[in-house]
Amino acid sequence: MNTTALIVVIIVVVVLVIALIIVLATVGRRRKAEADRKRAGELRQSAVEDDLAAREREATAARAAADAQQAEVDAERLRQEAASRQDAAAEARTASDEKLRKADGIDPDVRADGTSTAAPAAAPTAAPTAAPTAAPTAAPTAAPTAAPAATPEGARHSAAPEDPNATPPATRTN
Repeated sequence: MNTTALIVVIIVVVVLVIALIIVLATVGRRRKAEADRKRAGELRQSAVEDDLAAREREATAARAAADAQQAEVDAERLRQEAASRQDAAAEARTASDEKLRKADGIDPDVRADGTSTAAPAAAPTAAPTAAPTAAPTAAPTAAPTAAPAATPEGARHSAAPEDPNATPPATRTN
């Protein structure tokens, strides 16, 4: 072969090698670009999922805050209702105490200091059953006394004064 043919073959081989390098570089860049696109798509999808999860957590937190606020409102309503019921109970207690004081004022058997002057038989049978309040009341506080005991001679002995309206023991009928 002559030199010219050899130079042409070398030039063709060099051109083919350069073309092959260019093709391989282009294909490599395309593969890299495609891989970068795929990775960017995955990152975008992950960001969308993270954003959705963050919004769900924010909504859950907002619901929890609203539930807490509703619980506070309900608790305040219950406190007001309890205070209202306590006020009503106190008013009922005051009215009851006032009625008792008025009854004591009308009753001739009750002294001004609230003690009874009547014999045990004339004492009222219904005693208040409510627990005492912190404030003292003017309700009668007389303790019941024992019933009079009969002696063998038929005479009665008692520490309390006798009721003028009571029937003597000898004339009572059973």
